[in-house]
Amino acid sequence: MSAQVFADLPVNLLIFVLSTILGIELIRHVSRLLHTPLMSLTNAISSVSFIAALIVLSETRNDVLVTLATVAVALAFTNITSGFLLTERILRMFRRRNKKEEKKA
Repeated sequence: MSAQVFADLPVNLLIFVLSTILGIELIRHVSRLLHTPLMSLTNAISSVSFIAALIVLSETRNDVLVTLATVAVALAFTNITSGFLLTERILRMFRRRNKKEEKKA
């Protein structure tokens, strides 16, 4: 394995931890009215992460990077899929019912 990968690891881990803490704090203080637009934004960010991880997987032979990129692909895919499903469910709540459904309710 390359010594450069391990030399950059502490700095990259620090950036990861700080960005995670910042992200959690930002999302915790978001109004409920902004939750759906925020979810759309995180889906967009996850899609960028997904593509970047795929690029890393296609270009590297380093075992550590392949493992991390595989985990990133799995997590980003899960986030994108669940975000779209949840957004669809929220949008379904705001659709008007047709007359047959209104009579049943």
